[in-house]
Amino acid sequence: MRKEMLFGLVIMGLIVVGATAFLPWGNMTNGHYGLLMLALVVVAIMLGFPTAFTLMGMGMIFAFFAYHSQGQTAEGALRQTLDLMVQRAYAVMGNDVLISIPLFVFMGYLVERANLIEKLFRSLHLALARLPGSLAVATLFTCAVFATATGIVGAVVTLMGLLALPAMLRAGYSPQVSAGAITAGGCLGILIPPSVMLIVYGATAGVSVVQLYAGAFFPGLMLAGLYIVYVVVLAKLRPALMPPLSAVERFVPLPPALEEVQHTLGERALPALMKAIKGARNAQVPMSVLWRNLVITLLPALLFAAVMGLGWRAATAPAEQADDSGLVQMGLAQDADRQSQADPSQPQAEGVSEPPGSQESKESAAPGVQEPPAAGVQEPSASGLQEPPAAGVKEPSASGVQEPPAAGVSEPATAGGLREPPGAAAGEATAALPGLQLPPAASADAKGAQPVARLATPAWFWTMLGVGGVLLVAFYAVLTFTRLEVFKMLLASFFPLAFLILSVLGSIVFGLATPTEAAAIGSMGGFLLAAAYRQLNLRVVRESVFLTAKTSAMVCWLFVGSSIFSAAFALLGGQELIENWVMSLGLSKVQFLLLSQAIIFLLGWPLEWTEIIVIFMPIFIPLLDNFGVDPLFFGLLVALNLQTAFLSPPVAMAAFYLKGVAPPHITLNQIFAGMIPFMLIQIVALALLYAFPAIGLWLPQVLYR
Repeated sequence: MRKEMLFGLVIMGLIVVGATAFLPWGNMTNGHYGLLMLALVVVAIMLGFPTAFTLMGMGMIFAFFAYHSQGQTAEGALRQTLDLMVQRAYAVMGNDVLISIPLFVFMGYLVERANLIEKLFRSLHLALARLPGSLAVATLFTCAVFATATGIVGAVVTLMGLLALPAMLRAGYSPQVSAGAITAGGCLGILIPPSVMLIVYGATAGVSVVQLYAGAFFPGLMLAGLYIVYVVVLAKLRPALMPPLSAVERFVPLPPALEEVQHTLGERALPALMKAIKGARNAQVPMSVLWRNLVITLLPALLFAAVMGLGWRAATAPAEQADDSGLVQMGLAQDADRQSQADPSQPQAEGVSEPPGSQESKESAAPGVQEPPAAGVQEPSASGLQEPPAAGVKEPSASGVQEPPAAGVSEPATAGGLREPPGAAAGEATAALPGLQLPPAASADAKGAQPVARLATPAWFWTMLGVGGVLLVAFYAVLTFTRLEVFKMLLASFFPLAFLILSVLGSIVFGLATPTEAAAIGSMGGFLLAAAYRQLNLRVVRESVFLTAKTSAMVCWLFVGSSIFSAAFALLGGQELIENWVMSLGLSKVQFLLLSQAIIFLLGWPLEWTEIIVIFMPIFIPLLDNFGVDPLFFGLLVALNLQTAFLSPPVAMAAFYLKGVAPPHITLNQIFAGMIPFMLIQIVALALLYAFPAIGLWLPQVLYR
């Protein structure tokens, strides 16, 4: 019997013995039946039954028992159980958060089939060649980037097992270190956004997926950084485990044109290319080749200039101040008009100008607009415009209408005539309606307005400019033609993938798109990326669609089964029983977090993260309010803790993925031995996140609170 099977049988035996010993069989309540259902579900999953249908079947059986125990007839209990199943399934179907799962999965499968991972691993391996343990570091970096783009652990571990494991074994790397780097790096996809696990947790716990993505970003980078630091330190202390690469393995062939420029003008790329273009030494190299390589060489400087220019504009942009001088408080003018209709002796509200000598109107006037006099009544104005006479009324002489003054001539205001608005520039030809008075701020001459001065450049901008300039100079000082070729390899493999990831995450984190919309953009990006690398054909699309449908169906059925199971568990009173038991322990917040994370860590041995999320999170979430724990922070702890579910035996799925593609002489025990140090690093990262919650909460608080 295999050791992992024996271990699983021991775990099942402990569950059965615990349920037999601790359940009060002589005085069973519905809550105890709920705990029995929970134990039976874990045992059934460990025996190999499908998780979703096990949850669904157990939930329906115990829901029928719960309804029947409340006095319902068998027919009534069956009808209510079927109604519960339909309602829970419909609730899952109406959850719009789950729409992003098939879109992200489809993006991952398209990116996987674009054959980027081989180019990415090769370019990173050459770029990091001088670093201790460079192959393992390149493997971790490639796994992190590719797992972030796909979010599919099995695909990343399998591909890296085919690509990186033979390369590391040929270079003399230890099988344990090689296996540990591949499996640990491949599991980063369930933590670093866009992660399907975070979507599942958000939908289960009712937490914003956007905030989860923002919160998980830095913990994911921290965990990847800890992995890389461990590998570098281990390679430095024990070089026999990860010997440095030979000169042959680091050799990068140059194109003939660049070899000619290098031989003629020197090793450094930027000065040699500029001399070749400027002088007459380029007779043997086409100018198109020189210009193309020069543009590629200057890309970092151009990008730095663009970023700093946009940063300067944003940092020195003047604060916009809204001009409210002409605004009237809502209701003030209407109340004043209403009062003036009731009592003409009352003064009018500010901003309502009644023309001199006009009669009171029964209808209230708009703020700032004068009521014209009644028809047939001549307004007593010496020089203003008069109302046209009504039919049968003698028209006054034309001398009462005055021509407007000539441009540049200031006409003295008369008693009742039109007046120039205060602050208006002389000579401005502005047509105004009769009786319409403009607010003083609105009458400023646009031509005479002074331009708004920008703010002073902050000190941080000059600091970033200086540091970036120094790094840019150092980059070009060491940029040889060989490194230029490696940089072009990164441009063809790393940067398109990084741009896709940053576009998806940036649109989500900065509120430009919802997770579903960003997933749609990512799917289109993966489609275009596969087309750009000439890997898009009917077979690739058909396989990607089929695998997406398969994965999405699995997740959605898990949600349906989990929803039915949680409803049955609540009907039996199991949640209330657990809550009362936890509260009776008198735990503090720290003790509760330690207990919950220890339980999740232990559950990661026999169960996968999907079962832990859909079965046990509905039990933990209601307890958080009693201890004052933020569900967002708890979700980040759980996401970091669930990394162990893929690295802890006997169910460590990453080990079995790697074993399926590893050479025959690599045993499962060697893979498990290589994963243990990385599992310990995960525990260290979990402790750091708990000790410094700002690692996960700073970005969501800055962006959304």
